Amino acid sequence: MTGAKKKKKSVLLSKMHIPCCEDFKQWCRRRLPILEWAPHYNLKENLLPDTMSGIMLAVQQVTQGLAFAILSSVHPVFGLYGSLFPAIIYAIFGMGRHVATGTFALTSLISANAVERLLPSSSKNLTIQSNTSMLGLSDFEMERIGIAAAISFLGGVIQVAIFVLQLGSATFLLTEPVISAMTTGAATHVVTSQLKYLLGLKMPYISGPLGFFYIIAASLACYCTNMENTYGLEVVGHIPKGIPPPKAPSMNVLSAVITEAFGVALVGYAASLALAQGSAKKFKYSIDDNQEFLAHGLSNVISSFFFCIPSAAAMGRTTGLYSTGAKTQVACLISCILVLTVIYAIGPLLYWLPMCVLASIIVVGLKGMLIQFWDLKKYWNVDKINWGIWVSTYVFTICFAANVGLLFGVLCTIAIVIGRFSRTKTLNMKNMKEMEFKVKTEVDGESLQAVKIISMNNPLVFLNTKNFHIDLMNIIQKENASNQPTNDISKYEQNTLLNSLSNDNCNEEVSQLCTNEKCSLILDCSGLTFFDYPGISMLVEVYMDCKSRSVDVSLAHCSASLIKAMKYCGNLDSEKPIFFDSVSAAISNIHSNKNLSKLNDQSEV
Repeated sequence: MTGAKKKKKSVLLSKMHIPCCEDFKQWCRRRLPILEWAPHYNLKENLLPDTMSGIMLAVQQVTQGLAFAILSSVHPVFGLYGSLFPAIIYAIFGMGRHVATGTFALTSLISANAVERLLPSSSKNLTIQSNTSMLGLSDFEMERIGIAAAISFLGGVIQVAIFVLQLGSATFLLTEPVISAMTTGAATHVVTSQLKYLLGLKMPYISGPLGFFYIIAASLACYCTNMENTYGLEVVGHIPKGIPPPKAPSMNVLSAVITEAFGVALVGYAASLALAQGSAKKFKYSIDDNQEFLAHGLSNVISSFFFCIPSAAAMGRTTGLYSTGAKTQVACLISCILVLTVIYAIGPLLYWLPMCVLASIIVVGLKGMLIQFWDLKKYWNVDKINWGIWVSTYVFTICFAANVGLLFGVLCTIAIVIGRFSRTKTLNMKNMKEMEFKVKTEVDGESLQAVKIISMNNPLVFLNTKNFHIDLMNIIQKENASNQPTNDISKYEQNTLLNSLSNDNCNEEVSQLCTNEKCSLILDCSGLTFFDYPGISMLVEVYMDCKSRSVDVSLAHCSASLIKAMKYCGNLDSEKPIFFDSVSAAISNIHSNKNLSKLNDQSEV
């Protein structure tokens, strides 16, 4: 019995997975993405473009930091802190290589709602500065930043909690039309809130490229002409030098800012995730939605102890990284060094900076969001229901708030999709079925060409766009595993689609074979009863990816609306037909093209 017990115990121990050093290393690389890319950083190729991008980003961080702090109803110096600490933390934990985290107009506006509600401007102490505070600012200003920091802290805690619960997969509900409408509506709010500074009006609180040089010039002009005393021009005023020691935010107001904290957590993350996904799509890498929750959550929580307002990624800064050729997050770290220089050396010189200049910086920085009004045209041409969701979400954001508009857009999208799915002929969870044909050419009877036909049995909408791509890959991988090739040509024919739709890890041999033989993919769209803009975008992306890797794609049984939407969304091949009335017509076209290619090759010989 003793021997049997020992044997049973040894079997149980062998089945148990005991964490080892290698597991810990993998966990660290997964949760600290900087450990993944930093050791492989190419100084020769990346340092120069990252340095140039970092310099330009620092200009944006300083100017927008000052401006968005004013928008958040706190002293401008706290915007400089908010441009420093969140960027450093995101560079360590974030996966977006071109995401510039820092102060953000929408989160600043949400934060200002609580600051003005709990500590309105009318209660401001007559003493402008006080030597009793660690920064030389009035107690009124320190109380205000305490409220804003509390919102940042609680919003970050909510984001970290969502990460712990692994709810990042639910972000597919934040569709492109909803995010576009919400950010456009919030940008409209921000513009109206800055009218009092732009026009010099005494109004109650309402919920670029020249950058830093513009600020310096405006400050000098105001100082030389003494506009503050002569014309009553409102200026920034005293900006303390250096960074104070960390201090916990005002915990006694957490219960009063729960609504704003949820708004900061969801709106800030939604806008940041859209930029991160766009960056990943543009530069061909992947991000983890849950890891992004952790990165932004820690950016808000840790920064709140350093007198920072709520942070998120901004479209203007991220687009700036694109245009200046940034390669990695090193560009953001370089910008942090320059922001630190401003805090310790240049900041006090900005005393005479006019408030109207900061207001203009805010408005210009929102240009990218405001021009999203043009999205209405593409939604109208692709799917009018998406157009209706955009308009209704924008109206709710304007009438109420950004978080309310975001919630309405998500609920509206869910309701419409449920209604549309209920009217489909089938609710089969199996999205695709696949069969393979061998087309024998008339010119060369020995040569066979693989033609894969994939039938789409469900609508293609934002709910299943990722699954569509995953299922497509699984079908190809399954076929490769079941059919092992016997010679090089058939090996190429079986594996071309897999290599083509995978990441950029194609070997040179396959690339050379692609120029001689082609595989073809036929998508049978007879079961595609309806679609939306994200679904069409994924379909066009699959087509363009195949086209770039010399894989012919044909679509059969396409409706007129599908053809119109695909032509509108993508730069499709105009030299040869890709839409066919039936699968047999598509196969015949592939057959004739194969024969024509063989005849041309023989004539050249």
